[in-house]
Amino acid sequence: MKKFFPVYVRVPLIFFIVFGLMEYFIDSGDRPAFIKYPMVSVFLFVFLFILIAIEVTLSAVDRVMYELMSPEEKAKLEYENSLSLTESTWYKDLMQKLTKTQPIEKEGDLLMDHDYDGIKELDNNLPPWWVYLFYICIVFGVVYFARYEIFGGDDQEMELKKEMAQAKIDVDEYLKTAPDLMDEKTVVLLTDPENLATGKEIFTTNCAACHRADAGGQIGPNLTDNHWILGGGIKNLFHTITNGGRDGKGMIAWKGTLKPKEIQKVASYILSLQGSNPKDPKEAEGEIWVDETAPTKDTTASTAKDSTEVKK
Repeated sequence: MKKFFPVYVRVPLIFFIVFGLMEYFIDSGDRPAFIKYPMVSVFLFVFLFILIAIEVTLSAVDRVMYELMSPEEKAKLEYENSLSLTESTWYKDLMQKLTKTQPIEKEGDLLMDHDYDGIKELDNNLPPWWVYLFYICIVFGVVYFARYEIFGGDDQEMELKKEMAQAKIDVDEYLKTAPDLMDEKTVVLLTDPENLATGKEIFTTNCAACHRADAGGQIGPNLTDNHWILGGGIKNLFHTITNGGRDGKGMIAWKGTLKPKEIQKVASYILSLQGSNPKDPKEAEGEIWVDETAPTKDTTASTAKDSTEVKK
């Protein structure tokens, strides 16, 4: 076999087979496994080194064994090496096991009694590979029929419907926690100092030119009072920053510049400035916004009786 697959073919072939299997079975996302996981690269390097070392060792052993052979053994080995693939002994043995063909000298034993216009027929046995494949097809057919016709297994259409339903569930679960796929329906108010500090940086870089660094309003409206042109609260503010303000005279849409997570942070920072009373704020614009989803307070609390009330 070595003469049909020389070392410069064997080594790359085996290496790339192992490389392909590792890439197939190792889940590395959108990057190759040998890049994402350095240990994979180390393993492939060591494997290639060992593969080359094995070939070098076997080659040295073959040379030593050849020198120890007698002249008759050397001549026999050279004769076998000179044979083509179809003439080699191992190939003939393999074909005999697969086909069970009889040599041409024994065709007389297989000759049937009848002939058609001088055409004679041989009673050869079916090739074993064909017989085994036929039996495998029978077993597969019985199992297939029982699985889908008797026991009511899911067909391709039902499997597709189940996979689509599960995929929808998985997508919905992912959207709940995916920051870059956030929208005004799923956004929540952030209150921790770290996110608010990041929101302040975004505000200073992108928003201060129109709203002032203290959000008191300049070209844009004052963001520290309780008046809102397009509605207050984290959801309305997120929508306004994402899609822009009023057509023709409002703020531009920032969805092409800022990521949803960044818009959430800057919106949360703006809402944290409510009631900060900056110096010389711009006159209030819009209407007072009330969060209708907030729990209402009980305004029917009983008033204390005046202890000085004159009794009648």
